[in-house]
Amino acid sequence: MKKKFKNDLILYLSFLFFISIFVLYTKHNVGNDSTISEWLINYSGGFTKRGIIGEISIFFSRLFDQNLRDVIYIFQLFIIAVYYILVYFYFKNLYSERYFLLSIFSPIFLIYPVAETEVLARKEVFIFALFLLHTLISSLNNNFIRLSKLVILPLSVLIWEPVVFFLPLWIFIDFVNFKTKNYEKNFFSEIFFYFPAILIAFIFIINPLTPEEHSQMAQVLSKEFNEVCYMSCALLNDKSTIYQQFEANFGKYSLEVFIRYFLIILIGFGPLFILIYYSKLKSKKIIFLKKFNLLSLFLFLLSPVLLLFAMGYDWGRWVNISYVMTLITFFYLYKNNFIILDTKQLNLNRLNLLKPKYFIYIFIIYAFTWNPKTVITGDVASFPLYRIIYKFIKIYLL
Repeated sequence: MKKKFKNDLILYLSFLFFISIFVLYTKHNVGNDSTISEWLINYSGGFTKRGIIGEISIFFSRLFDQNLRDVIYIFQLFIIAVYYILVYFYFKNLYSERYFLLSIFSPIFLIYPVAETEVLARKEVFIFALFLLHTLISSLNNNFIRLSKLVILPLSVLIWEPVVFFLPLWIFIDFVNFKTKNYEKNFFSEIFFYFPAILIAFIFIINPLTPEEHSQMAQVLSKEFNEVCYMSCALLNDKSTIYQQFEANFGKYSLEVFIRYFLIILIGFGPLFILIYYSKLKSKKIIFLKKFNLLSLFLFLLSPVLLLFAMGYDWGRWVNISYVMTLITFFYLYKNNFIILDTKQLNLNRLNLLKPKYFIYIFIIYAFTWNPKTVITGDVASFPLYRIIYKFIKIYLL
């Protein structure tokens, strides 16, 4: 029997968290990117997208009479720690199957935000933690599932409204898990529980901050906390439509970009795609599932994310977020016996026939020698683990 890799996982997560402490500390002293600016958005000028975390941070800053940036730093470390703890308990009982290892140590999963520090502690980390929490609640009963949709989903939208592009994955988990014999008849009544989250996202679209409200928020940050509303915070003043955002990105498109990201997705998702390919749903009680194999179904569920790629240029982030959400969904199905993984065929795969020492070489090359950059114009970065360790030694030990 293959051993569980929970000890390796806890060491890996501990290392990443240790590095995150120092990286975020350095970034807070410099404070010139979205790791800080995104967290400054708040409701002092009016109700606006992504403002709830900034509002909470301001509340605690005032309550304890602490520097706002210090409060944000502690808050960021707290949510990263919560996320890592949830990841550990979510994956710790898996066995050291080679494709499991490659999927979880993929360079577009846990190591990615630490390697690309512009992504570290961005608000999608809340979405990952809440999605993991949602999967835990979904294992209980229908009432807890509904509670999750009424509380966790609206909270997710308040934190980071592009989460709506990933709602099909949330819905899918609920559908395969829902305990009723007449599910199709209850389809629309269950969809109703998603409306509050969708309504909040719609309000953000039709009711953005006015220039006066944005100026008021900026003044509060400046006068009370000596902070400048810059980058992500300043972008709230941008009133461009979805079409205008796509038009702005269009100039960045090229054959090179599409080939690069095709390969990034193909290689980065590769082990997970293979696991999905060799899996099938046990039950097809929901009508629309009968028309898809599992890999096609996942691609269909992720199709709304194409709008996110069209609207924004942080393509590396979109790949990372898409991967995390897909990985969590797949292993939710696997751990709860909603799918059958054809281990016999998987074991006949060439990778599983390699001698252990050759697999170790492949594992290291795959997991630690490359990662996508944050934005669409960035090339593929090399040796993320080496860069992480080198930067740490250079900044803090030399």
